[in-house]
Amino acid sequence: MRLVDRFWFNAVWFQATWFCCVLGREAWVPVALLSVALHFFLVESVPAEFRRLLPVALTGIAVDVMLTVLGVFDFSVATLVPLWLIILWWVFAAAVYRSFAKIGQSLWLAAVLGGIAVPFNYMVGAGLGAVSLPYGNTVTVAILVAVWAVLLPLLYRISQRMAPAL
Repeated sequence: MRLVDRFWFNAVWFQATWFCCVLGREAWVPVALLSVALHFFLVESVPAEFRRLLPVALTGIAVDVMLTVLGVFDFSVATLVPLWLIILWWVFAAAVYRSFAKIGQSLWLAAVLGGIAVPFNYMVGAGLGAVSLPYGNTVTVAILVAVWAVLLPLLYRISQRMAPAL
């Protein structure tokens, strides 16, 4: 088994890159890009990995753009979502496929964890200054619970569909 396919490696890689993106934001984009480059260096096939991650990353980016346009998020940048968040979506797409894949075997579990864990991560990001929440914490959490209880199982489905046939 390749290092990139090991649960522990992906869990540590995801968390380290998450902190890099959320704490360092634009200033640490080069480090985050190196982290993504490391991932692609370690995979068996870069084109296959790109095709596997692209739909999940684009879906997540689109949802964050939509939430920004609707005023749920304010990233205080000239673009709808910052580059560090786009990078983070690529990392999340890899984690959904690898280190979080067991959770996705139960869509109910994915819905519950999506509705709890992901809004918590956005709240932590807000607390660290990575995003402002114009609607306040309570309304934002309610929106994110509803979105992510549906989105995480959907992202698992997309990820599974993109997995190579064995």
